[in-house]
Amino acid sequence: MNLPIEFVERMKSGLGENFEKFLSSYDRPAEKGLRVNTLKISAEEFKKISPFSLEQVPWEENGFYVADEGLGKTLYHAAGLYYVQEPSAMCAAPELGVKKGERVLDLCSAPGGKGTSLAQRLDGSGILFLNEINFSRAKILSSNVERLGVKNAVVTCASPEKLSGEFFEYFDKILVDAPCSGEGMFKKEEAAIPEWSLDNVKLCAARQQEILDSAYKMLAFGGRLVYSTCTFAPEEDEIQIEAFIASHADIRLLKMQKLYPHEIRGEGHFFAVMEKTGGGRRDLKPLKPSADEKLYRQWERENLNVTFKNLHLAGSVLYSLPQDCPKTSAQTLRAGVRLGELLKGRFEPSHSLAMCLKKEEAHCIDVEEKTALGYLRGLTFESNERGWRLVTYKGYPLGWCKASDGTAKNKLPKGVRI
Repeated sequence: MNLPIEFVERMKSGLGENFEKFLSSYDRPAEKGLRVNTLKISAEEFKKISPFSLEQVPWEENGFYVADEGLGKTLYHAAGLYYVQEPSAMCAAPELGVKKGERVLDLCSAPGGKGTSLAQRLDGSGILFLNEINFSRAKILSSNVERLGVKNAVVTCASPEKLSGEFFEYFDKILVDAPCSGEGMFKKEEAAIPEWSLDNVKLCAARQQEILDSAYKMLAFGGRLVYSTCTFAPEEDEIQIEAFIASHADIRLLKMQKLYPHEIRGEGHFFAVMEKTGGGRRDLKPLKPSADEKLYRQWERENLNVTFKNLHLAGSVLYSLPQDCPKTSAQTLRAGVRLGELLKGRFEPSHSLAMCLKKEEAHCIDVEEKTALGYLRGLTFESNERGWRLVTYKGYPLGWCKASDGTAKNKLPKGVRI
């Protein structure tokens, strides 16, 4: 691997006698991993059905090393049973110590690995804001939230500075997985190598300082902040945290650790855990749910065995909002569960609703592997059922179909077909 000369010299100076071990780590293939989505299945149950050989990741109880290719092309992936994630990147989210019912923010969230891990810890309670400043990346984030069946997330596309103006001292826990120079990505994405430079390191460090300052404003008294990067540059890691603490008297460092690829099985990561000892904790006025529930409730009674609350209509799209969901002027891609659309006197359920249901909560058609793969390609299939049905594979939802006259019409959105 043709590493940047300046990068090599910096690492040699910083690591000393450990440099050769670090350099030799680039001769090994990149580690692959997955994190089981406990919103749908426990890690123990997944082990029983996994098509892959699994080996535990030490710092994430639901994380596993895998050697297999095609992790993103299985029926279990389509059903949202797991998230493909580089093993060392799994280290940061558990350090936030999220508890059920808390207000949590993942400030730089796309594509959603750490944010959906936080969602698992909230387990449908509290509220989870997942923000991404880049709209195209925010759409990828939103689709991952949908696939994993997260019910209590608000996905926004805004600058950290804009959010800090609205959510002053609001969040109990904040994760800042900061955009960085990506030195830990060289094996995984070789395109990151020519993009690296000392100037880019300095640019990233300046941007990270601004993001941390915004996060500080939004963190409530007693709240925890975790800062992480996938780089080894001190300016973006230890020096960044030292400067942040020096400029904020009520921030206390609890833990700081750098995972090097020659010391662990992974491509490398850095995190720092901090606590805010000053300020207060503010409540915000919740967005008032507003919708004519009659049409949806009729459909719900006919097709579901569960009741969704806090209904809110945005245009023709009906949502089930998280409890006490605060109002925001930030561009919002989703808030809670997108139930579906009200169209000319009828209700059309969304894929988001399908993916957050359990098999016992809807009328289902469980299909075999061949039919399931055809369904994911957009094909219809034979069925003697009638009406809206949740298509499941081994009991795990894949999406909707509408059955009549011996045929189940495919209702899977084109954007999620394979």
